[in-house]
Amino acid sequence: MDTNTVAPPEKPVLHLLCGKIASGKSTLSAKLGASPRTVIVSEDYWLAALFTSEMQSISDYVQYSLRLRNAMKPHLVSLLKAGLSVVLDFPANTRTNREWMMSIIRESGASNQLHYLNVSDDVCKSRLRARNAEGQHEFSASDQQFEIITRYFSEPAADEGFTIIEYS
Repeated sequence: MDTNTVAPPEKPVLHLLCGKIASGKSTLSAKLGASPRTVIVSEDYWLAALFTSEMQSISDYVQYSLRLRNAMKPHLVSLLKAGLSVVLDFPANTRTNREWMMSIIRESGASNQLHYLNVSDDVCKSRLRARNAEGQHEFSASDQQFEIITRYFSEPAADEGFTIIEYS
């Protein structure tokens, strides 16, 4: 056996997070991001850093989130192609968002894990209220905003092609 031979690196993984507001996505993101050769890219961080004053409504969020995704995609692909795993702390909460995420997987050749946090609305709202009271999160949301945003939530389906890991 040649002791100078280096084992090829493991295939990088794009970790995706699916769950309603305050389901625990960012908490899980931090845990996943603690793995070696793994970086976290957080939508909330970048939106707050770039567009805080412009984001006053849900429609503003949709607009600026789309701009951020368009800007981030080539960067995410390059990180994955360079052999780094990425925890994409963007909500994989709609089929459209997941299609964008799958395009990153296809273009980069990375593996994927879609972490689905299947948490009840009541638990999410309780956590959301506590998070809002702490004031440590980049954004706060009211119960009414939770309800509006949750209307668009769709559970991931097997036919979308992801490796789904469900947490309940």
